[in-house]
Amino acid sequence: MESEYFQDHIPHNHCYGCGPANVQGLKLKSRWQGEESVAVFAPQPWHAAGPEQFLNGGIIATLIDCHCICTAIADCYHREGRAIGSEPHIWCVTASLKVDYLKPARIDQPVKLGASVVEASGKKIRVVCALLSGDQECARGDVLAIRVDASWRG
Repeated sequence: MESEYFQDHIPHNHCYGCGPANVQGLKLKSRWQGEESVAVFAPQPWHAAGPEQFLNGGIIATLIDCHCICTAIADCYHREGRAIGSEPHIWCVTASLKVDYLKPARIDQPVKLGASVVEASGKKIRVVCALLSGDQECARGDVLAIRVDASWRG
């Protein structure tokens, strides 16, 4: 059965946060659930902040960034009526990332991300995201993704 996760269809993805090709990475996996994209990440002890019971803020920012960028890529394919990963490949990059940290996210339970495309025009896609630990919203992100030419990959 074909995978429903965006990242499994984005070719040559070596990203630290979401790239299947990065053996040391976080390996975030995102998928559609209705109009929203969702992901679940299980923190490990080495993802800790100063206090060992909380998730590091940089890891939180990476998760939000990657989830939003992959959502933007998936949305571009969707708007063109194409399967994710079909040629010509679609790539988006982060133009802006804003994260509001609302409360610490516990490291001993999975975090859940939910993102929605709130604006898409031309090459710009704006995605907002919430990161939850248990039933508590711990961080909110707002990402401006820019669609770039496939040659960007090099």
